[in-house]
Amino acid sequence: MGQDIQHHSFTEADFREFEARLQAETALLERWFAEDAFADCPRETGFELEAWLIDRRHQAPAPVIDALLEQQQDPLILPELARFNLELNSTPVPLNGQAFRRLHAELERTLAHSQAAAATLNAQVGTIGILPTVRPDHLVPAQMTPRPRYRALNEQILRLRDGEPFRLAIEGERPLFIEQPDVMLESAATSFQIHFKIGAAESARVFNASKLLAAITVAIGANSPYLFGRDLWCETRIPLFEQAVSVGDSPLRERVGFGIRYAERSVMECFRSNITRYPVILPHLMDEPVEQFAHLRLHNGTIWRWNRPLIGWEARPNTQPRPHLRMEHRVIAAGPSTIDNIANAAFYCGAVQALSQESKPPEQGLPFNQARINFYLAARHGLKASILWCGSEARMPIHQLIVQQILPMARRGLSELGIDRDEIDDWLGVIEARARTRRTGAAWQRAWVAKHGPDMAALTEAYLIHQASGKPVHEWTLD
Repeated sequence: MGQDIQHHSFTEADFREFEARLQAETALLERWFAEDAFADCPRETGFELEAWLIDRRHQAPAPVIDALLEQQQDPLILPELARFNLELNSTPVPLNGQAFRRLHAELERTLAHSQAAAATLNAQVGTIGILPTVRPDHLVPAQMTPRPRYRALNEQILRLRDGEPFRLAIEGERPLFIEQPDVMLESAATSFQIHFKIGAAESARVFNASKLLAAITVAIGANSPYLFGRDLWCETRIPLFEQAVSVGDSPLRERVGFGIRYAERSVMECFRSNITRYPVILPHLMDEPVEQFAHLRLHNGTIWRWNRPLIGWEARPNTQPRPHLRMEHRVIAAGPSTIDNIANAAFYCGAVQALSQESKPPEQGLPFNQARINFYLAARHGLKASILWCGSEARMPIHQLIVQQILPMARRGLSELGIDRDEIDDWLGVIEARARTRRTGAAWQRAWVAKHGPDMAALTEAYLIHQASGKPVHEWTLD
């Protein structure tokens, strides 16, 4: 869940000073946008893949992250909110040549390292949006990773809620309604977050294109149909995360969501709204110069937009570091295979590149509210959802839209970036096969349950066996 801090208790003076520094850093950032002070660097991509630690005997969450990290000491493997979650990171790669093969090879290595460490703890690593065996009694404060950031987030979000419990209400075959006294529900949702380096001048176009594509990518990457044994949305992770950290006072101030409009000039509009719409919840003061944007970046890290602009630093030999911008696309679930994850990244990068470079902004052909409707329809119904696309008057099933329009667009975008032709064929071929067979991770899980019955432990065991095969999910059988 982002940047770590050193303590979890804050005073009113801490809040006042943090807000003053946040205001100063935001004003400086606005000047830098106006002066185009950001590094002019080539396209790069990378990812964060959240995963589960799973007990080998019972297929339940295994709270062994601290022992794993102590053993592993790998900078690409990090803790998450719960003791049974971890995060696998990539190093950024330039978007050219065989970029996605390089990402895939690194992910395979990092995953192998974490699997070897987990095996010594009678556990294994699994990438799946929501683990089918997770139960409410797993999601308790005792299972929270003992780091000040997570305790502080829990305390401060509850403060904004005046201590009211979180209420989870998700429609489905058997609707789910429960109350939770803390933010631990969030740890039941794991995702694959794609980073895409962008320029300041084009940032509004990339941001808006990412919103348009969110319905497409959430459907093709759906992998979270079950929560607490109930069949809910294809991507139940979407309503789960939104409600798990809800501050509850106003829809405009919710920390997770699709947003309220397109960007007009740049993503600076997001950073402005960060200080007008979202109260500070982690007022951790840092001794950093204003040019490092330390407080702005910390605050931005507590606002989990499904498409979130980020500020990073471009460090090159013999030069002063300069800031750069990235778009973080957060809508896709973790899993099912490393091939599926990297194919999702290639699909998004190609499609967002092509869509954001079109001569006429495509968002002009689809009202924002319709883009939002598309997103939630796709999260609920997956590839079976029918949506309106830019400039069209008739709804089209998403699986057809992907094959007929979005894949050619993604192919064009990857070609523009300089990705090798065989690389494009391989990764987009995975997406095409998934769309044509309509076999996403969510669809496979439901088909397995239809054949074998609702045994969540057996489902998890079968899923992990197929995941270990390395095959993409459209090739998985129901054995």
